[in-house]
Amino acid sequence: MKHEFGQDVQGLLPEKEFDRRDFLWSALGASAALALSSPASAQAITTDTAGIDAADVSIPDADGQSLRGYRAMPQGSGPFPVVLVAAEIFGLNPYIKDVCRRLAKAGYYAIVPDLYTRKADLTTFKNIAEIMPIVNSKYDTELVSDYHATVDFVRASGKGDLNRMAITGFCRGGRTTLVYAAENPRLKAAAAWYGPVGGAANEFTPRTAMDRVAQNKVPTLGLYGAKDAGIPVEPVEKYFAALKAAGTPAELVVYPDAGHGFHADFRADNYRKADAEDAWKRMLAWFARHGAA
Repeated sequence: MKHEFGQDVQGLLPEKEFDRRDFLWSALGASAALALSSPASAQAITTDTAGIDAADVSIPDADGQSLRGYRAMPQGSGPFPVVLVAAEIFGLNPYIKDVCRRLAKAGYYAIVPDLYTRKADLTTFKNIAEIMPIVNSKYDTELVSDYHATVDFVRASGKGDLNRMAITGFCRGGRTTLVYAAENPRLKAAAAWYGPVGGAANEFTPRTAMDRVAQNKVPTLGLYGAKDAGIPVEPVEKYFAALKAAGTPAELVVYPDAGHGFHADFRADNYRKADAEDAWKRMLAWFARHGAA
């Protein structure tokens, strides 16, 4: 059974109470630490490349340097609808590349930039204490610029239809999804998987997703777990209520028995197959409903 959040805004947390909680650290510290220690899943999905074109790519950034990236799309001339993908804190690992291939099988040009290229390859790290300082020192301004550069890369390829563009992301990438949706009104749709909406302000992330909610005019779907130890449902409900109150199409689906990372099929302790499959179908339907298909 799933709980789909309603339309009213009554009974929400006061802004002051919400802001003084450091959701970002709890979500991306405690939950990510559990993720690294989770055993490998026998249910890990490997999507083949039959009928699609998948490859590592180099994405020029605004400063003339390059970001590591990965893209997958159907074979053929296109142009194909586009999905920008935002990774968890573990870099361009096999799971996030497979997500791109799954989207390509569904007819999309899917692309994920490695936002941490300039500092490290996070796929080589095994210790959460090494990962989090790098992740938490990413400036939001640079994050937005990197996704603008990724859009430019798609445009230059001639294979992506930017008039049918969406974004999706997982964990920290769920936050990235909400932040970038507020910064790029050309997006037709967004789907955030268990991304924090709050957090403590600092020089790197001075504004939370909640702080940007009035800017977000992109139809937004939220896919969250009620048993997420790092991201309580209540502030997420507040975020989606605020979107609705501002007239932005929004839908929040909360899976009662799911915790953090329930789509991450490569982690046995996190993955919930039925919820992941249901959420994936809802995401694709959301994209189609709002012109990103």
